[in-house]
Amino acid sequence: MAKTRSADPAANHARESRRLSTLLEISQALSGTLNLRSALHRALEILAKHHSTVRSLVTMLSDNNELRVEAADGLDAASHNVRYRVGEGIIGRVVESNKPIVVPRMSKEPELIHRAAKRPDLQKEELSFICVPILLNRRAVGAVGVDLKFNPDRDYDRYVKFLGIVASTIAHAIKIQRLVEEDKKRLVDENIHLRQELRDKYDFSSIIGGSGPVRQMYEQMAQVAATNTTVLIRGESGTGKELVAHAVHYNSPRANKPFIKVSCAALPDSLIESELFGYEKGAFTGAESRKKGRFELAEGGTLFLDEIGDINLGTQVKLLRVLQEREFERLGSTDTVKINVRLIAATNHDMEKALAAGTFREDLYYRLNVFTIFVPPLRERKADLLVLVDHFVEKFSREHRKAVKRISTPAIDMLMSYHWPGNVRELENTLERAVLMCDTQVIHGHHLPPSLQTAEASGTVTRVSLSDAVAGFEKDLIQDALKTTRGNRAKAARLLDTTERVLNYKVRKYAIDVHRFTA
Repeated sequence: MAKTRSADPAANHARESRRLSTLLEISQALSGTLNLRSALHRALEILAKHHSTVRSLVTMLSDNNELRVEAADGLDAASHNVRYRVGEGIIGRVVESNKPIVVPRMSKEPELIHRAAKRPDLQKEELSFICVPILLNRRAVGAVGVDLKFNPDRDYDRYVKFLGIVASTIAHAIKIQRLVEEDKKRLVDENIHLRQELRDKYDFSSIIGGSGPVRQMYEQMAQVAATNTTVLIRGESGTGKELVAHAVHYNSPRANKPFIKVSCAALPDSLIESELFGYEKGAFTGAESRKKGRFELAEGGTLFLDEIGDINLGTQVKLLRVLQEREFERLGSTDTVKINVRLIAATNHDMEKALAAGTFREDLYYRLNVFTIFVPPLRERKADLLVLVDHFVEKFSREHRKAVKRISTPAIDMLMSYHWPGNVRELENTLERAVLMCDTQVIHGHHLPPSLQTAEASGTVTRVSLSDAVAGFEKDLIQDALKTTRGNRAKAARLLDTTERVLNYKVRKYAIDVHRFTA
C-alpha cells in the first residue's frame, strides 16, 4: 500500500483544514434534519465537493441482513435497488469483518463487484476504492465507500482515518434516528393504549346506575352515539354531563379522533373567540404566531362546549355560522377554514329563561337542540345511591390505600335522607372525605361532613351533649352489628362482646327496628 506524505507544511495544513471543514459540514448536514437518507446524500455531496470523490455510497444492513444502498452520489438511480449479502464483495467483507479495506487500484482487484452502477472503462481512468464500516455498539450496521482518482502519493492510512470519522458521525445520526423511531413507536403504542383505556373508561357501562331516569338516559345516548348529530346535554351542576359527552364520543365512529373540551364559563369574553377559532400572527397585541383554535384541533373528532349558556352574544353569532356552514375564519384572517367536527354542548342553565331574557339566541338554541339528553339529578335517582356509594368507597380506598370495606347502616340512612344539591360530584367529595377520616374498616355517621349531620338522619342535635353523643354512637354500633348478623340478636351480642339481655335492652331503649335487618 502506497503511503507518502507531502513535506510541504503549507500543503499539509491546507489538507487538514479541508478535512476539518468537511467534517464540520457533514456533521451539520446530518444533525440538521431527521430525514436520514437526505442527510446522507448531502454528506456524500460534501465529500465530492471538497475531496473530489468520483463516486460514493452508503450501504445499510436491512432487517433481512442484506446490505442495501441508502444513499449514493455519482451513481445512477438504479443503484438504490442494489443488494449485497454480508461477506459478498469488498463492501460485504467490510461489514462482516468490522474493518476498513483499501483497494489502491480497482483494475487489479478481482473481488471488486461492480454491481452498484456501470462504471467507466477502468483502462481509461484508474480509480482507488476505500470502504470503512459504520460501527454502532461495536458492530457494523453499514459501510461508506468512495471512489477516488488513483494517486500513487496518496496517504491511504490518513484517508481511512478521515473516512472513519465520517462513518462515526453517520453512526451517531443513525443512532439518533433509531431512538426517535423507537420513541415515536412507543408514543403511538401509548396513544393506542390510552385511547382504548378511555374507550373502556367512558363505555356506557361505566355510567353507574339502573334507575328509571338513568335507563332512559342510556337509551338516548345509544340512539345518538352512532350518528353525527349535534347533541345538547342538560342537567344540574355535578350530575355528570361531561361523562355523558365522553361516552357519546367514545362510542361513536369518531372514537379514534380527538375529543376537545372547552369550558365556556372558565374563559373570559375577550378570549373565548380566539380559543374557539384561533388567530393569525399579529391579529392582536401578543399574537406572536398563528394559533389553531379548538375547532381545528378537534378536526375529525368531537368538540365539547361545556356550559355553553355562558357565551356572549357576539360569539354566539360566529358559532351559529360554524354550525350552519361548517366553516369559519381565524381572528385576523380572511381565509376560510373548513371543518369536520361533531359538536356536543352542555349547560346547567334554564335555557327557556335565557331565551326569554334575550341572553341566548333562539336560532343558535334550535341548532344546538337537535337531540337533547337530560341528565337526572341525584335526588331523582335515589335508587342508584347505594351503588354509587359502594363504587366511590372502593375507588377512594384503593387510591388512598385505606382498608375501608363498607359503610354502616346509620351512615347510609344519613346519605339517603340528604337532598344532594351538588349531585354526584358532592357525593363523590363527601365519600372521599369519609374514607380519609375513617380509621377502621367501616364508615360511620361521624365520618360524614357536618352538612349531613342532621337531627333526622343521625338522632343528634346541633349542640350535642356527651351522653347523647355516646348514645348515638352506641346505636350506630348496634345497628351495624344487627346488619352484619342479619337481625340475629344472639350473634350480634357476641360480636359486640356483650350479653343478649343487654342488647335487647339497648334495642328497646333506642327503638331499633330489628326486623329491617332480617334476611
